[in-house]
Amino acid sequence: MRRLEVEGLSIRLPRGADREFAIQDVSLHLDSGEILCVVGESGSGKSVTASAVMGLLAPGLSVAGGAMRLSGEDLRAKSPEEWRRLRGRRIAMVFQEPMTALNPLMSVGAQLSEMWRVHLGLDRREAEARALAGLREVKLPDPEGALRAFPHELSGGQRQRVMIAMALALEPEVLICDEPTTALDVTTQAQVLALIKDLQRRHGTAVMFITHDFGVVAEIADRVAVMQHGRVVEQGAARDILTRPEHPYTRALLAAVPGASAPAPRPLSPDAVLEVRGLSKTYATRGLFRRRRPVRALDGVSVTLRRGATLAVVGESGSGKSTLARCVVGLLGADGGEIVIGGAPLPRRRREAARLVQMVFQDPYASLNPRRRAGAQVAQGPIAAGTPPGKAMEEARRLFGLVGLDPEAVSRFPHEFSGGQRQRIGIARALAMQPQVLVADEPVSALDVSVQAQVLALLRDLQARLGLSILFITHDLRVAAQLCDEVAVMRDGAVVETGRIGEVFAAPKHPYTRSLIEAIPGRALLGA
Repeated sequence: MRRLEVEGLSIRLPRGADREFAIQDVSLHLDSGEILCVVGESGSGKSVTASAVMGLLAPGLSVAGGAMRLSGEDLRAKSPEEWRRLRGRRIAMVFQEPMTALNPLMSVGAQLSEMWRVHLGLDRREAEARALAGLREVKLPDPEGALRAFPHELSGGQRQRVMIAMALALEPEVLICDEPTTALDVTTQAQVLALIKDLQRRHGTAVMFITHDFGVVAEIADRVAVMQHGRVVEQGAARDILTRPEHPYTRALLAAVPGASAPAPRPLSPDAVLEVRGLSKTYATRGLFRRRRPVRALDGVSVTLRRGATLAVVGESGSGKSTLARCVVGLLGADGGEIVIGGAPLPRRRREAARLVQMVFQDPYASLNPRRRAGAQVAQGPIAAGTPPGKAMEEARRLFGLVGLDPEAVSRFPHEFSGGQRQRIGIARALAMQPQVLVADEPVSALDVSVQAQVLALLRDLQARLGLSILFITHDLRVAAQLCDEVAVMRDGAVVETGRIGEVFAAPKHPYTRSLIEAIPGRALLGA
């Protein structure tokens, strides 16, 4: 049965925008029990299409033409009151970032129960019983405890399961998932994808899945629609699109997908630029569902980064990767062990450590000050270290050119750059201090696949030209395979396996490493 039809849909942007339409002449359809993946780069119109179908267009956007029908009913004719009754009950959405989609001031149980109380008028006890059953259906551990928990007490994967339970609470005809696994590690992503497929199969729900990850497409899609610059440029059966793409843009997107096979190994220096020896760190924190317990974030971690090489540190969320990164750059003090850079202990004072090691952060939008010009932010470190402002700004222009940006763009503000360009600014800012070690903490996880490929190519080029030594933190094993020379696999605060990355990925010795590799989405169809 045809559940959703979008025909010739065009959405007009506000007056003064750089183009007239956000999407133009978009036509899609979705049948019962079918998963349609809508793919494309940031700005291609994927999320605008989903927002239009949900009746949730941002202020300033307007429908300029076309039709949207849910089981034959005209969605454009719905009043605001009709839309309120429709959302959740017949069409529902799972958002990309569950921490912002969930109310931080309400318990999980209260938010789930609200679905049945508002839409079906159930009393509190019956609504809570259904909420508990919903959490059990999405296989949340300790569902009774999760009912009483607040969103911040759950992990990212657990929060996303809550969002899925909420979206499926009233068994809607259509479920829209907008990048629901982008921020999740590889095993949690695999679990969420399997959950969506299982629930979709059991409930017969029609699913529109928005993503930029072709590995996810290969894992779950029945059909695929590829969007570029607000238009659908190709659509068809998933296997046809993935194995025989016709449009040049689709072929370019598929070519940018990193594989899990590493390039030929290169010779490495025998000299160590960074040595982490027996590092330990324990957080005294309030644990899950408000049970107090110490968290052993690092448990005797030892890794070595060779001069001019890239060492990947991989593992699931909570494995200790980012804690290790923060200790190495001096942002966090360790409880035990030592960090040696260039043959000397890492200085305790942050200003002194900044000359030796610098960090590129995960989110290029949050890591730059929106009120300061980009060049001033690149020059800030050297100026604080005693470099005259004029000389520091001249160096900022040189670094802009080095990372592939216009040197005259130093006068622009962060909002005037794309996500990939902002990450280049972050790299330039880190290089301004001429560090011996560059720590990159998930630097491409927030970027779509083609921009991700550009940033990885930039890091490879900079390493070749400058002899950089890079500690690369990631949960994406495909990215690690393409960039890194060696790998350290972390689990529960400990290193469980190390070695040359090609050897570890080809013949993993530890069961946990094997489980990470097996969880890479779309391995068989994409030849990962």
